[in-house]
Amino acid sequence: MVKQISIVGVPMDLGQSRRGVDMGPSAIRYAGVLERLEQLELDIEDLGDIEISRPKRQKEQKEDNLRNLTEVAEGNLRLAEKVDAVVQKGNFPLVLGGDHSIAMGTLAGISKHYKSLGVIWYDAHGDLNTGESSPSGNIHGMPLAASLGIGHEKLTNILGYSPKVKPENILIIGARSLDAGEKVLIKEKGIKVYSMHEVDKMGMPAVMKEAINYLKDRTDGVHLSLDLDGLDPNEAPGVGTPVLGGLSYRESHLAMEMLAESQMITSAEFVEVNPILDEKNKTANMAVGLMGSLLGESLK
Repeated sequence: MVKQISIVGVPMDLGQSRRGVDMGPSAIRYAGVLERLEQLELDIEDLGDIEISRPKRQKEQKEDNLRNLTEVAEGNLRLAEKVDAVVQKGNFPLVLGGDHSIAMGTLAGISKHYKSLGVIWYDAHGDLNTGESSPSGNIHGMPLAASLGIGHEKLTNILGYSPKVKPENILIIGARSLDAGEKVLIKEKGIKVYSMHEVDKMGMPAVMKEAINYLKDRTDGVHLSLDLDGLDPNEAPGVGTPVLGGLSYRESHLAMEMLAESQMITSAEFVEVNPILDEKNKTANMAVGLMGSLLGESLK
């Protein structure tokens, strides 16, 4: 069971064009994440926030259709080094975002410690774009592709190795907004996706049971990358790229509880909480509740 947890905040908002998500780590801390997890008799250390450099130029520029490429890559390198140190110490890394571009740094710091790392991508989006396929140039739509070794070298080669994860070790859960290039890549690489169609048709218990069985024999560790926009925006309004028809809070709690019972999750990140767009910190509170369920909180 998880006992020692190291929390790392990443106030990154450069991977997209809407401001506010850089305040996500503060909102999650304000929502009581430390107190909630300490009630589970876990040993918690809060390592504070990674420093994120702001672009020096006045006018935003894109390099190879990648918004804020240099700053995003530098921030992810700092995060990767911090997460690497956490794993070396034997602690469970719990990363608070920040936009989803930070997953590149998290996975870079984690994957080198495993022979066959699994990834559960709990998200409305596939985040499998590259500079060539992205309609927007927003890097928060690219971290899973970069972790597969697909995309710009500054993003794929963080910590000097690539890829970070194999396509057959990835599960996307809750997808309902995929770009054309992402659909092609999913089919080409054989990535397993449980879209909202599958969740509605099968039910969350069956989806999670199948997902856990799929990963347990092929991986030696599993990282959970949970984007709060995986939840329906009627329940989790404080996200930058909301998509209607998403997962419910109760379904998500059940998913986290089943992952806790499986004891397979070895690291996690919760991203895209934007308090500017939120209602009374509702989405940050949901994030904290889901963290509690993932790390063993129950009514029993």
